[in-house]
Amino acid sequence: MYDFMVFGYYASAIAATFFPADTPFASLMLTMMTFGAGFLMRPLGALVLGAYIDRCGRRAGLVLTLGLITFGTLTIACAPGYATLGLLAPALVLAGRLLQGFSAGVELGGVSVYLAEVAPAGRKGLYISWQSASQQLAVIFAALLGMALNRYVGEDMMSRWGWRIPFIVGCMILPCLFWIRRMLEESEAFQKRRPVPRTREIFRSVARSWPLIGLGVCMVAATTVSFYMITAFTPTYGKAVLHFSAGESFIVTLGVGLSNLFWLPRMGTLSDKIGRRPLLLTFTSLMLLTAYPVLYWLAAAPSMPRLIAAELWLSFLYAGYNAAMVVTLTEIMPPAVRATGFSIAYSLAAAVFGGFNPAIASVLIHESGDNALPGAWLSLAALLGLMAALRLPTSYREGAVDTAYASPAMKTLRQK
Repeated sequence: MYDFMVFGYYASAIAATFFPADTPFASLMLTMMTFGAGFLMRPLGALVLGAYIDRCGRRAGLVLTLGLITFGTLTIACAPGYATLGLLAPALVLAGRLLQGFSAGVELGGVSVYLAEVAPAGRKGLYISWQSASQQLAVIFAALLGMALNRYVGEDMMSRWGWRIPFIVGCMILPCLFWIRRMLEESEAFQKRRPVPRTREIFRSVARSWPLIGLGVCMVAATTVSFYMITAFTPTYGKAVLHFSAGESFIVTLGVGLSNLFWLPRMGTLSDKIGRRPLLLTFTSLMLLTAYPVLYWLAAAPSMPRLIAAELWLSFLYAGYNAAMVVTLTEIMPPAVRATGFSIAYSLAAAVFGGFNPAIASVLIHESGDNALPGAWLSLAALLGLMAALRLPTSYREGAVDTAYASPAMKTLRQK
């Protein structure tokens, strides 16, 4: 996920290299739209690669997604700038971003489903929370690398060519990840599935599961908006809106990553003990009520202590909700289309709400003049999450990864 997210951290430098425009805002918006374009490919990746994982196995799918995102990241890192290639330069960056999005569309679903199927009974919340917690290592590493580069390379050189370094560094760990994923054993739950459904059957099952996938989209909305707001948008918000230095913004991003890493496993464990619903309801309510007031308090008198406090509070809300939401999403999806259904729900929400979150937040601030208005956008996403949590079917049994929707379509699917 480091490879996918680092694009947002260096949006300003990428804008100057590939998207020169009449105003800095227009240049930045073109870059943010390219950042969001990667999310538009995620639903397609979820459908195509999700069906591959449900048919060929969790391990094989995880190896394939890693190869695809490697190629996309190298394309962005090595593409010459606009001054060299003209319009071909942003086209190459867009192509690399689309390939990243195609891969990422099923990455989270594939990992989450694998962890759900190998986790011991009563510990699924803890196991699956490490999928999200591991992403925080990407946030932390990117922040530390950004701080080091800004100190030793300098902001001027970072804007010219130094922004490519984080992309190249991210690719250096990929051979190790390929080795790890090739060594994974297939989950027992998948091995016991006989016969394995064909791709056409998986697509038909997904089509019958749209009410459930729609519920999942609303659940994911709150987590994807909050995550990208406190991570990918923070450096841009701190520099362009609150006028902090790049180093100060990366310090805040580092704090957010550490906070998320601390809270996610603890909240996953708590969901195993007290259930998923209490966490879903509590944290969406808190997010709905406090997101705008917290950002208004920050924008009224910007300072590093206030920025850190606001981001850590939003981090706490994100972690508390996300730890319960991801495991819930694996539990309500029917086994035959678990990876596909999870990935489509997650990627659709990411495409609609998360991917364009930096662009939406930038437009809201630019058009209204209210630096706290992104908090209202987060509150709207929290409202969708709260409504989805209230709509969870009564047949949903927490902790049972094979629980399916209690609808005629799902009963027919289980019988088949």
